[in-house]
Amino acid sequence: MENQKYHILVVDDEPSVCKAMQMMLKHFGHEVQTAESGEAALTLLESAQFDLIITDYLMPDMKGDKLVALIKQRRPAQRIILATAYAEDFIAYGKPTGGVDHVLEKPFSLAKLQEAIARVLPGKNPN
Repeated sequence: MENQKYHILVVDDEPSVCKAMQMMLKHFGHEVQTAESGEAALTLLESAQFDLIITDYLMPDMKGDKLVALIKQRRPAQRIILATAYAEDFIAYGKPTGGVDHVLEKPFSLAKLQEAIARVLPGKNPN
């Protein structure tokens, strides 16, 4: 089975994390854009479509859950992965508010990232 190629937005306030995730995702052939804040992500969404958004939770100014809620208001079908070191807290209290499709625990391996993408976008077929 051939791997799907997606247009992915990575949102994280740490430039080194954005760069590392971009490299990992490009390794799988995905087209990747990055944003270093929730506001920057929302601006990108005004002019671009993404198959998937992967956002950090703990960011200054706008946390990931608030960003997710704002994105889902504008694009209810948008697929979103929330990456956080606090994944256990989210999972213990049920599905996060705002409509996150998957919670990915930081730090994560390349395999865990690929698994999360496959779980969130299982039936997406460009044909």
